[in-house]
Amino acid sequence: MQSQNNSNTKVMLSTANSSITVATIVSNFKEITKMRLSLSVVFSSLAGYLLAADTVNFYTILLLAFGGYFMVGASNVYNQIIERDLDALMQRTKNRPIPTSRISVNQAFTLAVTFTILGIAILYIINPKTAMFGAISIVLYTSAYTPLKTKTPLSVFVGAIPGAIPFMLGWVAATNKFGIEPGILFMLQFFWQFPHFWAIGWMLHDDYKKAGINMLPTRGRNKAAVVQIILYTAWTILVSVLPVFGFTGQLHLTIIGAIIVLLLGLGMLYFALQLFKKMTVLAARHLMLASVAYITLVQIIYVLDKFIR
Repeated sequence: MQSQNNSNTKVMLSTANSSITVATIVSNFKEITKMRLSLSVVFSSLAGYLLAADTVNFYTILLLAFGGYFMVGASNVYNQIIERDLDALMQRTKNRPIPTSRISVNQAFTLAVTFTILGIAILYIINPKTAMFGAISIVLYTSAYTPLKTKTPLSVFVGAIPGAIPFMLGWVAATNKFGIEPGILFMLQFFWQFPHFWAIGWMLHDDYKKAGINMLPTRGRNKAAVVQIILYTAWTILVSVLPVFGFTGQLHLTIIGAIIVLLLGLGMLYFALQLFKKMTVLAARHLMLASVAYITLVQIIYVLDKFIR
C-alpha cells in the first residue's frame, strides 16, 4: 500500500512538473514574440486584406495570419537578443526571458531564424511582393531601428517604416500590387505611430534613460515634444479621411464613414491637447491608450464601410 501511495505521489509530481513546464514554455513564447503586439500587427494586415479583396479567400487569410505572426515575432525576438543588456537595466523589461536566462541567446536566435524562414515562405505562397515587404520590415526593424534607439530620437522615424507596413501588406496580399491604395494605408499607420510611440516615450522616459534610449523628439518631457505629437496627430487625421474625396483609386470611404473616422481622430487629438495642458505621465498614458483604440477602430470602420455601403 505504501509503495502504491509513493507511486501515485510520483505520478502527481511528474504531472505537476509537466504542467509547470508547459505553462512556462507558453509564457516565454508569448513574451519573446510579444504576442499582443504581434496579434495587433496581424489584425492590421487582415484589415488591409479585407479592404482590397473582391472575394475573401480564407486560405489566404490563414496564410497571412500565420506568415504575419512569424515575421513580426521574428523581429521581436531579434530585437530582444540585440537589446538583452539594455532590457536588464529597465524595470519594464528586466524580467523578459533572455535577461532572466529563461531562454538562452542561442535558443532565441534559433527561434528567430526559424520564424523568419517560415514567415517569408508562407507570405511567398500568397505572392512574392507580400514576402518582399515582410522581409523589408524585418531588416529595417532589426538592422536600422533597433541599433538607432540608443543613438538618436530619429529612430522613431526609421521604426515607423516597418511599423506602417502591416496595414498595406494586407492590400498587397490581396492584389499583388503596390499603388496609391496601399500607399494611403501605409501613410495612415506611419503618421499614427509618432503620437503613439512618443506617448510611450513620455511615460517611460525615466526607464529608457537608464538604458540610454532616447525616444522623445526633443530628448525630454517638454512642450516642444507635445507640439510635435499634436502635429503628427493632425497629419494622421488628414490622411485618414483622404479616401472620401475619390482620388485614392479603389480605396473608398463614404461620407458617413469619413465622419466617424474624423471624430475618432479628433478624440485622439483631444488627448494630445490634454497632454500639452497637463504635462503628466497619466495624460501621456491616456493618449497612448486613445491611440491604440483609434487605429483599431479606424481599421474596423474602413472595413465595415466597404462591406455595408
